[in-house]
Amino acid sequence: MRTVLRNAAIATVDAEGTEYRSGHVVVEDDRIVAVGEGPGEGDVVVDATGCLITPGLVNTHHHLYQWATRGLAADSTLFQWLVELYPVWGRLDADITHAAASAGLARLALTGCTTVADHHYVFPADAGDQMHALVEATRRIGVRAHLVRGSMDRGVSQGGLPPDNLVEDTEAALLGTEAAIDAHHDDSPNARIRVAVGPCSPFSVSEQLMLGAAELARRKGVRLHTHLAETLDEEAQCLAEFGCTPAEYADKLGWLGGDVWLAHSVHLAPTAIRRFGATRTGAAHCPTSNGRLGTGIAPVRDLLDAGAPVGLGVDGAASNESGGLGEELHQALLQARQRGGPTALTVRDALELGTMGGARCLGREHELGSLEPGKLADLVVWDLTGLRYAGIEDPVAALVLGATPDVKLLMVGGETVVADGELHTADEHALAGELTAAARRLR
Repeated sequence: MRTVLRNAAIATVDAEGTEYRSGHVVVEDDRIVAVGEGPGEGDVVVDATGCLITPGLVNTHHHLYQWATRGLAADSTLFQWLVELYPVWGRLDADITHAAASAGLARLALTGCTTVADHHYVFPADAGDQMHALVEATRRIGVRAHLVRGSMDRGVSQGGLPPDNLVEDTEAALLGTEAAIDAHHDDSPNARIRVAVGPCSPFSVSEQLMLGAAELARRKGVRLHTHLAETLDEEAQCLAEFGCTPAEYADKLGWLGGDVWLAHSVHLAPTAIRRFGATRTGAAHCPTSNGRLGTGIAPVRDLLDAGAPVGLGVDGAASNESGGLGEELHQALLQARQRGGPTALTVRDALELGTMGGARCLGREHELGSLEPGKLADLVVWDLTGLRYAGIEDPVAALVLGATPDVKLLMVGGETVVADGELHTADEHALAGELTAAARRLR
């Protein structure tokens, strides 16, 4: 059975930047088998007149559990925000995490996202199986997930930010991470669930855990992720404690490399940017969250010019209450131009950040991120009909510069997740009710 999507503008985001004014994409099973000009051939025909087809968006950094605590600490700095929210997150249980993750994943799918990297680092005692809750939410909504098993072992008594009752013993954190890899990681090319290793941040994790996590990840053949260089407060603390910047600290501990992607990467010296590029260390750029918390504007153009992979991230919904990925294309372009001038990022650069750039960060550029025969059929059909886009000549400009379009169709591995702007895999009203109840119980 072949499905052909026809009569649409197509931005393939392949290495040549191939685009079609009116073309087709043919899907068979979980793969793309043809992309080109004209109507194409298929058993099932989807008319996408007036639409733009792009690869599915890749979210390189998120905290799905935070969907249960949106709107709190609305006017705080990052450190103030964490201090206020850590005690709340300490009351998470698996049911709350599942409800929050299900709602968050649904919102991401409805805004064009097909792959989500979720960094979960809160494991309260007697709170149930948090990783299983995330896996089940992922299966429920039908997207792909890179579940980052996070950890914290440095509480307030050891100079960290989290309360002592919210951190794990170092060995327990490493054992829990290895157990998550063994239980859930799938390294097959069409994997729906992969697991990465992710100590939370230098201000909540010991050097021993950072070193142990890197050893574990490389022994198990999985990727590494953490927050790094997000704020000037973090840099000041790192300089005071270790005599070096966060990027230098990561480098010293073996945390730069082609198997690493780092969240935020806002405050990087030119030498650090060059090291990111030389080592092919990825950066998850979270423009809306950075703006919400006032942390600064990441040097995206400089990182790209240095050769570092850069993807987009929504970040936790407690620091990005919208929770959608499509709008991050727009925000990334605006922030890059505010920092580097009107030519710092093009509309097609922004689309590449959200697709192929994210795939590179997650080590899946051979499977995801572009519309090419042989790649997984993860794609989004954006509806550019109606008043909001009338008269915009360039469909990619309409997507990036205009209001985030409705999703006419979202496919993950050839399976429909969103159709005509509605979630196909779960009931949105039920998800909203579950989240509301979970948030009320948590607070």
